[in-house]
Amino acid sequence: MLEPTQALPQDAAGWTSFFSAFETVVFVANSDASDVPALRARFRGRVLFVFFNKVYKVLSEPFDGPSLLVARSSPAGANIVHRREIETVCGYFGRPGFHGILNLKAIAAERLSEGRDFGDRPVGHIDLSDHFAGFYPDDYAPTTGFALAVWMSEACPGVELVLAGFSAERSDRWKLFHDHDWTFEQIVLRLLARSGRLKTAGTRSTTPLDMIARRFPDIDPREVALVATEVLAARQEGTNRSVDRLFSIVKPLTGLDAAFRRLKPKTRKQKLADAGK
Repeated sequence: MLEPTQALPQDAAGWTSFFSAFETVVFVANSDASDVPALRARFRGRVLFVFFNKVYKVLSEPFDGPSLLVARSSPAGANIVHRREIETVCGYFGRPGFHGILNLKAIAAERLSEGRDFGDRPVGHIDLSDHFAGFYPDDYAPTTGFALAVWMSEACPGVELVLAGFSAERSDRWKLFHDHDWTFEQIVLRLLARSGRLKTAGTRSTTPLDMIARRFPDIDPREVALVATEVLAARQEGTNRSVDRLFSIVKPLTGLDAAFRRLKPKTRKQKLADAGK
């Protein structure tokens, strides 16, 4: 197993070798479904725990296990850099188990930050923009965990990959950003789980359709899926009609909202992005 003091890779090939040195790699999502103490107790040995961006969403105290922090980039560079959150986020990790930071970009418009921007700690980089070009829906950007999970399931097939808390569900504390295609990601991740390319923890492993198929074994599972699709399409159409009626009510307010947004000063992130153009 790699020692945490080693320098981190700067390309995909190097990260393939890095992750392949572990028997199990656990991705911990920033979700209420992630139970970090339970995961720490369950997975031992040659294991690496991978955390993402704002780890204070799932960590309430320093994590003492073998770990890696993935920092997502935007057009302004790594988010935790331009938000000045590096010391806050990295305060949850300490030696000797902390391997360092992986700065990741998943679309061409994003910009990787320099290693020195992260302070005195090991920093590596990976550019997955070409990996998802032509695959991920163009109007959205892959989430950090999804991007790394799909790439790793293909690049490191010998490693047990566990996704913990990847529910894609809004909670009372945390929201889902519309920048990502959550439906597309859940379809892909569930297909990879069903094919054995990865495992899940903290989410439902058995779906209602699985239970229906087990209850009526004489019915072709494809028929179950087809009928479920018909029902969901009908319910979606009902939802669309309700949304249209709701939008007609609130439409006059959208003009006021747009006017106030134009008066709002640019954020530091927007200023940095404009400066980099």
